[in-house]
Amino acid sequence: MSVKKHSRQYDLVLLGATGYTGTLTAEHITANLPPDLKWAVAGRSEAKLKQLVSDCQALQPNRVQPAIEVCDVNDKELSALAGKTFCLITTLGPYSRYGEYAFKACAEAGTHYIDSTGEVPFTLDMIKKYEATAKASGAWMFPQSALESAPSDLLTWALVSTIRSKLSAQTSEVVMDLHRLDSAPSGGTLASFMSMMEVYPTKALMEITKPYALSPVRNDHVPKKSLVTSITGMVNVPGLGLLSTSPTGVLNAALVSRTWGLTKQEPSLQKEFYGPKFTYQEFMKTSNILTGVAMHYSLLGGVTMLMIPPFRSLMRKFVFKPGEGPDKIQAKKDVIEFRAVAKPDPESEASKRAFGRLSYTGMTALLMAQGAATILYDETVILTGGIFTPACLGQGFIDRIRQAGVEFETEIREVQ
Repeated sequence: MSVKKHSRQYDLVLLGATGYTGTLTAEHITANLPPDLKWAVAGRSEAKLKQLVSDCQALQPNRVQPAIEVCDVNDKELSALAGKTFCLITTLGPYSRYGEYAFKACAEAGTHYIDSTGEVPFTLDMIKKYEATAKASGAWMFPQSALESAPSDLLTWALVSTIRSKLSAQTSEVVMDLHRLDSAPSGGTLASFMSMMEVYPTKALMEITKPYALSPVRNDHVPKKSLVTSITGMVNVPGLGLLSTSPTGVLNAALVSRTWGLTKQEPSLQKEFYGPKFTYQEFMKTSNILTGVAMHYSLLGGVTMLMIPPFRSLMRKFVFKPGEGPDKIQAKKDVIEFRAVAKPDPESEASKRAFGRLSYTGMTALLMAQGAATILYDETVILTGGIFTPACLGQGFIDRIRQAGVEFETEIREVQ
């Protein structure tokens, strides 16, 4: 397996490598990516970086060990770093505060980019500021490529592909179910969410709730909710069961809608177009109506409270700090599972649906590392410069995460 030809010093640089998510990503790269990979770990503390390299060497001594790049978070130093590498992964958040430096540097340098943000306002801001720059430089930019958003995007892509190949049809609807979430968020995830509330005005936060907020093209087909669902958050979906409001539903819908728009707009992706009537909704599994309604209103109340500065200050005293997180051994056992159902369009196959399931433990590090590997090694990925989504890496990316241990399956079933 050979890396695509390039003239940079490194194949891959991991920025923010000594934080909680960064360390897990470095460990996954060390254990799973090819041993001749030319890579570096980057951050502000040389001592912490040296310790990380030592830990990587102990984990896998018979491979090329990462070099160390000490840099601060500013335009000058991150521009220099981006110019040294073919691909860069950054876990340096909150992205609303610190993410733009690396994003801008990679867009300008033509450096392929992956991050772990779930901050949709940040993604929208970067699209507005740097998409033209990335198109001109040839940089492939993949924000929202970790646990918060990528699974929904990838499972949707796989279901649409299954309907296309098995039923020779496009897709009119995908309903996603966050079926199981045995995981505690890291300090970076919590800090990113609260920082998003502080950095972006209410108008910007409301903008991302609009259907197809991130899509490069308009779609007039929007999901329709019943009055009962609007009031209670509850819906009963055949094949998925009783569902309630998902904490990530609005955010993931924005990313999936961008994939829809890119498959309509980008010449190299048009063969994957989802269909003109496509809609997406995401919910979360609930055991009964009472619990589901309570989940719905708890989520609405929690988001409302987080918009109040004193409440955010209070919350920071009780959650993990940035760079911290749950016990790493336990975190590697955490289980995340998504299930979904997709409807074909036209309704000539009205009795058939595509069902999918994605499940794994410790997924964030795996997704970013294997996304980078897809960029580095997969010659079937043909993109021009621009700001893309994880699903735009296609079947090669899905094959890689399967090989790395993700349970990923789709099938066509008859329904009543």
